[in-house]
Amino acid sequence: MTEEEKFESLARKFRLDGKVAIVTGGSRGIGRAIALGLAEAGADIVLTSRKLPDLEAVAGEVTSLGRKALPVAANIRHLEEHDTVVKAALDEFGKIDVLVNNAGTNVVYSSLFDMDEKAWDVTMALNLKSVFFLSQKVAAHMRDRGQGGSIVNISSDSGYRPYPGMSAYSISKCAVRHLTAVFAQELGQYSIRCNCIAPSVTRTRLSQALWDDADNLRRKEMNTSLGRIAEPIEMAGAALYLASDASSYMTGQTMLIDGGEYSMIQDALKTIPRQQA
Repeated sequence: MTEEEKFESLARKFRLDGKVAIVTGGSRGIGRAIALGLAEAGADIVLTSRKLPDLEAVAGEVTSLGRKALPVAANIRHLEEHDTVVKAALDEFGKIDVLVNNAGTNVVYSSLFDMDEKAWDVTMALNLKSVFFLSQKVAAHMRDRGQGGSIVNISSDSGYRPYPGMSAYSISKCAVRHLTAVFAQELGQYSIRCNCIAPSVTRTRLSQALWDDADNLRRKEMNTSLGRIAEPIEMAGAALYLASDASSYMTGQTMLIDGGEYSMIQDALKTIPRQQA
């Protein structure tokens, strides 16, 4: 095989031709970017979020790329609506190859003393509980189909280091990282891989409170090697890698995509003198 043929072979591993992917929270932000990225690589896309008009707009973008799109309005915080999404996908396409668990929420930015039970329950139900049970349902289909599959979860850098005022969100996103490892361990025998992306602050509506504040944005940029926050499209490449055969020997892992902020923090900690015993 020539070097050119090897390159072409590797490039083909990033293709998703003939694959079907479900993307939750697919109407905007990171979910929209991932949906369009997977479609550009050849996948047909099942889009789900609460509002159908928003989904239909993204579905139009998918079809403009030459792929099929199925918008399914559902609130996946409610487990009974998982059946609606999975059934619609199977009725339309007959299979599911990829699941991207992107839908998430941060109900309130507040002190942990101001966190009430309702806000906690809503955050955990969408960010963690729905990820577990939708993955369970899709993984059962993948297992029974016998051709493997890929589950991609979206965590957050706050799952590594919490942000002030985001207690429940940070806890839920840390748990998603461990959920990823648990699913990977159990599903590997069926050739189903489960990996995770942990974005830092990204220019989306969900994190707008973090980047709309000029002082907070400046601090974030100063603590990041690249000197800026992320754009949604910058998460799509990682999702494509994890969804495709390019990552065929990778499972149970979390990719921290934070522009180098974590490494800067670690380097700064190394310069702090240790207290003498």
